[in-house]
Amino acid sequence: MSLPSDAKKKIIDEFANTKGDTGSPEVQIALLSERIKKLTEHLKIHQNDIHSRRGLLSMVSKRRRLLNYLAKKNDKRYKLIIKKLELPK
Repeated sequence: MSLPSDAKKKIIDEFANTKGDTGSPEVQIALLSERIKKLTEHLKIHQNDIHSRRGLLSMVSKRRRLLNYLAKKNDKRYKLIIKKLELPK
């Protein structure tokens, strides 16, 4: 479940630290969060899709690792991204 390019560009513009920034943890976390939302909706309809469920779990753990990294490096940016995306701590 990939994101359409216009949705991806919108997320990148919103969460980028500088112009052209696509690799910062904030952008990566925001993109993963959007993909997780879409995949969660898919799995509500298709409960037996085991392969997508495994992909969802790997995306959630990757987002958690990025959040842990950001919390360790810069607590202010971590709290800001948590608040913007309304994620549990």
